[in-house]
Amino acid sequence: MKRILITGGSGFIGRRLVKELLDRGDLVTVLTRDVQRARGKLPSAVRVAAWNPEKAGPWCDEVEGVDAVVHLAGAVVIKRWTDETRREIVKSRVDSTRLLVEAIGKAKKKPSVLVTASAIGYYGPHPWSEQLDEDSGPGKDFLADVAEKWEAAARGVEEHGVRAVQVRIGVVLGEGGGALQQMVKPFKLFVGGPVGDGRQAVSWVHRDDVVGIVVFAIDHEEVKGPINAVSPYPVTNAELAKSIGVVLNRPAWFKTPVGVLRLALGDAAEVVATGQRVYPKKAAELGYEFRQARLLRALESILGE
Repeated sequence: MKRILITGGSGFIGRRLVKELLDRGDLVTVLTRDVQRARGKLPSAVRVAAWNPEKAGPWCDEVEGVDAVVHLAGAVVIKRWTDETRREIVKSRVDSTRLLVEAIGKAKKKPSVLVTASAIGYYGPHPWSEQLDEDSGPGKDFLADVAEKWEAAARGVEEHGVRAVQVRIGVVLGEGGGALQQMVKPFKLFVGGPVGDGRQAVSWVHRDDVVGIVVFAIDHEEVKGPINAVSPYPVTNAELAKSIGVVLNRPAWFKTPVGVLRLALGDAAEVVATGQRVYPKKAAELGYEFRQARLLRALESILGE
């Protein structure tokens, strides 16, 4: 039994992680900005504590004596990037991570590991012909810059003798939220299909494997630094659209022009219009076994009746 402290524990990935940790007998505390709302989403066995990711406070004591800290909290990325939302994205990821690391540094009994969320946006956009892994360098766009600073802030915990793991998460597919919830809407209206020419790479991952890799990182001391949380079998955007259509028994040939996305999202549209083909090299080398590695079966487990 381990004591685990989680930020973002009431979110799409966090709720599933909390369930898995409870099921195996761990003691879980969730740090949240809205205690009442989080209690309504989480099992009664979870201890919920208030935190302010913008400044130190009583919440800092929560890191004392836990075995692991998992930092998942962060502002939504897929929305129009104004100057204000860009600052919000940076603050919610980079600054909150730095503050958490400072709290861990002051603890008398420190956790053995800090597992933080990151994103494959670290690599920037690349064509399908280029395969990327944890040894690949960072991109040069806004999200790559955020991810690079985010991970650097997390690695600061190593100065305090704490192992640091940064989980670079791909396009997460799961029931009741995440990217797939938005993707299926046009298909249900019989107007689903790829974005643009559909050739861009989609490095997807089932939510259960994001959770699995986080738990794997908690339990295995050999996991250090960045680790890609993506299926070993990425697809093109067109293949993703076709697979969703097959599972829902809907057509998948209505293309969404990139220009339409740019009108709605501005610069943030590039996250959807471009992509990167990412391989989970470290997970494969360390022996992690994927629970949902193939897209069609993953979609059937989520969308199938």
